[in-house]
Amino acid sequence: MRRLGLLSIILTVFIIVTGCGDADESSALEANDDIFEVAVIPAQSIGEMQTGLDRLEEELANKLGREVSVEHYPSYNAVVEAINYSHIDLAYLGPLTYLIAHENSGAQAILTQLIDGEPYYYSYMISHIDQPWETLDEALDNPGPGEIDFAFGSISSTSGSLIPGTELVERGVFEDENNHEFASVRYTGSHDITAQLVENQTVEIGAIDSAIYDALVADGAVDVDLIQVIWQSEKLYQYPWVVPHDMDEELIKKVQQAFISIEDEAILNIFGGADAFIEIDDEQYEDVLEAAREFNMLDPETLD
Repeated sequence: MRRLGLLSIILTVFIIVTGCGDADESSALEANDDIFEVAVIPAQSIGEMQTGLDRLEEELANKLGREVSVEHYPSYNAVVEAINYSHIDLAYLGPLTYLIAHENSGAQAILTQLIDGEPYYYSYMISHIDQPWETLDEALDNPGPGEIDFAFGSISSTSGSLIPGTELVERGVFEDENNHEFASVRYTGSHDITAQLVENQTVEIGAIDSAIYDALVADGAVDVDLIQVIWQSEKLYQYPWVVPHDMDEELIKKVQQAFISIEDEAILNIFGGADAFIEIDDEQYEDVLEAAREFNMLDPETLD
């Protein structure tokens, strides 16, 4: 689960996500040793996150037998740096962002979620039902990319950028935000904004996480009768929960068991409408890792 001309995006992703960080920034990220610190970066901007995060905090505190702080972080850069330096204990990240942390510091994936009984999701390209095509092939053939405004999500998103971007690279119509054959290319920053732009026909095609798309439809935030899926990627493993490289194995097991026992729907719903959490390891993300490596997206030398 996903590939050359993405070099300017690549450099931007690395600069945004990994950063070098000065002493002041690092000290600001240092964890309180008495508190188990969890960083959550939701993939969409809709929904009532806080109730679920508060309940997760309470659940983990009860299961781990210690104070827990669950924070909603707006910055991938801050979370990845904190994981790299073991200044937080657990983070919920997109696959690409986790892999950057994994390559830079050995951060480990330990959990993910089941949605509709499966630990997978997809990258979709969606379009308004009134557009004169039903597939990506048809859209690129007629009217052609020159008549299409295209929207990605966040530049550091696996399903909203990396996977659809590499598909378009392989089709020879896209290199980066400034080099492409489309009428325009933009990065919306979130999947729900992408869906809104497609629904109101501000853009002709948008890239989106399938699980988030389904959640938007279920919430009534997107009218399914107005949207069609015109391309679907291969299976991608769901977003991972990630721990620092030096976390004790016994604590990892306790965290895994704490999540596996969660049945509170207020918690499960904010993670893509999950059914449950399951154990995983780094091997589940090998395919995305290969795709990122193919474009040097994980090469530390690109930071030089």
